[in-house]
Amino acid sequence: MLDSLSHGTDRNAQQRPFLSLEERDAINRGRWFAALTPSLRHDIFRLGRVTRYAHGKVIVEQGKLATDWFTCASGAIRFRRTTPSGKQVTLAYVEPGIWVGEAEVLHQGANTYDAHAHGPTTVLSVAEAVFRQLLREHPSFGEALLTLQARRMRYLYWMMEDMATLPLRARLAKQLLHMLRRFGERAAVPGTRGAIGLSLVQDELAQLLGGSRQRINMELKWMEREGIIGIHQRDIVVHQLAQLEALAQQESLAQD
Repeated sequence: MLDSLSHGTDRNAQQRPFLSLEERDAINRGRWFAALTPSLRHDIFRLGRVTRYAHGKVIVEQGKLATDWFTCASGAIRFRRTTPSGKQVTLAYVEPGIWVGEAEVLHQGANTYDAHAHGPTTVLSVAEAVFRQLLREHPSFGEALLTLQARRMRYLYWMMEDMATLPLRARLAKQLLHMLRRFGERAAVPGTRGAIGLSLVQDELAQLLGGSRQRINMELKWMEREGIIGIHQRDIVVHQLAQLEALAQQESLAQD
């Protein structure tokens, strides 16, 4: 039973860090997590382990055995992969409420990426033994995980389509909108300015978009001259949301 798995840790509950109300709400707002049954959500919160990381600290390491299924509760997680030649490539940034690692845990294999805290970050993780027990105790959990994997596949297909049909400027605009929605400040008036909410270097944007740093710099400078965005060191502020959305819709079959 699930209670037997948590028996040893519950005795030390007062010594474990807990999620704040804001962190718990951030997880609950995740569309996939919110669709789970109340009893399953309760068990995940009850049996999960809360860990707080300073900026840049390693959460999981590429090549090491995957031991946890986890989600960001506050802050952000940067996923990065090191190629056989030693080049480090940023793959994605994950906001609060997104769950990752289920494929590695089910496969009982090694992590295929590094995960680092981007800013002060809180993570809720579920150990492999608990994860498998949840599958046995909650019949709906397996189908929910299939839904989660299906959503990831659809997102990958959209990314592939963008790479084939959109010029770099449109892909950059879509990436900035993506980050604004997930990490940015919520503007009081729709359509007004808002900060992206992530401190990024142009190399990372280039890796996310499959372009060169020089091309990304040119496109950012163009957007800044047009008054669409403002650049302040590593911070990007969107001044004209409607114009950025229009750029993201510019389809082209021309190759970058």
